Amino acid sequence: MFQDHFKSRVFIIFAVVFLLFLLIIVRIFFIQVVQYDKLQDLANNLWSRNLPITADRGIITDRNGKVLADNVTTTSLVVVPNQIVDKEKVAKDLAEILNVSVDEMMKHLNKKTSIERIHPEGRRLSYEIADKINSLHYDGVYLLKESKRYYPYETLLSHVIGYVGIDNQGLSGIESFYDEYLTGANGSIKYYSDGKGKQIEKASVYEASQSGMTLALTIDLDIQLAVEKELDNVVSKYNPEQALIVVADPKTGEILAMSSRPNFDSNQYTKYDLETINRNLPIFNTYEPGSTFKVITLAASIEEKTVNLFEEQFYDGGSIRVDGAKIKCWKAGGHGAQSFLQVVQNSCNPGFVVMGQRLGKEKLMDYIKKFGFGEKTGIDLSGEENGILFKVENMGPVETATTAFGQGVSVTPIQQVMGVSAAINGGKLYQPYIVKSIAEGETKETIQVMEPILKRQIISEETSKLVRYALESVVAQGTGRNAYINNYRVGGKTGTAQKVQNGAYMDNNYILSFIGFTPADDPEVVVYVAIDHPKGVVQYGGTVAAPVAKNVLKSCIDVLGIEKSKGDLERVYELWDVKYYEVPDVTGMTLKEAKNKLYPNFQVEYSGTGEKIIHQSPEVGEYVKSGGTVKVMLG
Repeated sequence: MFQDHFKSRVFIIFAVVFLLFLLIIVRIFFIQVVQYDKLQDLANNLWSRNLPITADRGIITDRNGKVLADNVTTTSLVVVPNQIVDKEKVAKDLAEILNVSVDEMMKHLNKKTSIERIHPEGRRLSYEIADKINSLHYDGVYLLKESKRYYPYETLLSHVIGYVGIDNQGLSGIESFYDEYLTGANGSIKYYSDGKGKQIEKASVYEASQSGMTLALTIDLDIQLAVEKELDNVVSKYNPEQALIVVADPKTGEILAMSSRPNFDSNQYTKYDLETINRNLPIFNTYEPGSTFKVITLAASIEEKTVNLFEEQFYDGGSIRVDGAKIKCWKAGGHGAQSFLQVVQNSCNPGFVVMGQRLGKEKLMDYIKKFGFGEKTGIDLSGEENGILFKVENMGPVETATTAFGQGVSVTPIQQVMGVSAAINGGKLYQPYIVKSIAEGETKETIQVMEPILKRQIISEETSKLVRYALESVVAQGTGRNAYINNYRVGGKTGTAQKVQNGAYMDNNYILSFIGFTPADDPEVVVYVAIDHPKGVVQYGGTVAAPVAKNVLKSCIDVLGIEKSKGDLERVYELWDVKYYEVPDVTGMTLKEAKNKLYPNFQVEYSGTGEKIIHQSPEVGEYVKSGGTVKVMLG
């Protein structure tokens, strides 16, 4: 009996021991095999230390590869507190070099952390300061490469490109909207240390950083430079509260140039107030558009066949009564009897009131929304506004009348550009965009090319053709004459919008605008100019904004290589207009014959000897201001 009991106890003990050994073996297997990777990572985290290497941010270029946002290499200071032997001495020396207090430096050196970045004093150090620190040869003190954003053109495109923070994160503009593409992958220098942070081996592992992606914009730098120059001239000449210019391709929605004033230097954005650096006026500002909005009413009226531009007459007596309200024309006494084409040319408010009445509020507002007003355009920039439209159910006769000529509604400049583009490009509303392609930062291989996004077809090509013709006549024979360019077909519309403050219209305070395009028969470029309350000048869009748009259009003609047009409408001159005359061919004539032919429109300068003219400048067909000089060479 006793023997059996003893055997049972031995068996139980043996079984327990066996199970314990089995559990130990299973546990070891689990740790060594199943959890190996996890434990290895944990061990590495305990032993290894990473000194970060900042990645270069992706480069931003214009459509032709010209760099608009780049990087410069700087140096930053980091310390490993546990590797520093004499902290007081190191703190004293570093404080002296960085021009900070010893106490401030000691706070960094006494941090209970594996790696401490000296921020902000040790960020983006100059070469001289970095060299002084490097010459100390202190253990635990490291100088690391850091990338700093650099904008070579400073204020150019500042609102569009935006700026980055001290840690290279995008904070506005393209930098913010495409931050995930522009941000690279940081690298590091990895070393191993003991529990106290002392380096236990000299070998280190270098992990290279990965640059961010390259963005090519739709912007053309040469056109952008022309726009910046014109805005600088506007500020110098008129001292406006604000000013802006947008240039776009009406057939695709590509933005070729965009800028506003006031602007800022993206390299030094901290020196400006938040309102200046964060408001991209072409997509942020909302205001009553004035007469440039009449393009939409015109397009809708032609499409719905509620008006005949050529055969129908309208009499403008200077004002029109709508539901007891008197709506005036800008011209005292009115324009008298005129065709509806002349209504457009003269920007006659009463005539456009009638257009709006014939459409009715439902159709008028339907077309306005179809042309993209009242909603964001979807441009790839942050901060875009919707604008404000009347609700159809709240519109009475007066609201319908004022909406027809651009008063009482609120729009953004980018909505204006895209809406008018749709009216003149065959009726297609496109989504504007500003990034043309994305490429790998290292290999430069293009990974994405942006294509035009067609939102909808609004009007027919035939309607669009009539709109283009009417707007060309505005420039040749109407209020837009100051945008006329000899040898080129230019269309456009002026705008003079009274500003609103606290629900009331302000006295002598206007936003003057002009939207123009060329060639008028097949538009390749559209330009919108808006100038807020220019000083010391007559407040009309045709006298202030149209000449600015003309200069920008001329730059676009040169940059884009737009050829001279045939069949352009002849300009109608007013008494105060400066006249231009076409230079005739005088080669082969005698000097006397040439003078007789050129008189009285031109002066003549000659050089050389001989009886016949062998060369002339300007060439035949060029236009020269009345009284200008034609140079001829005799030979």
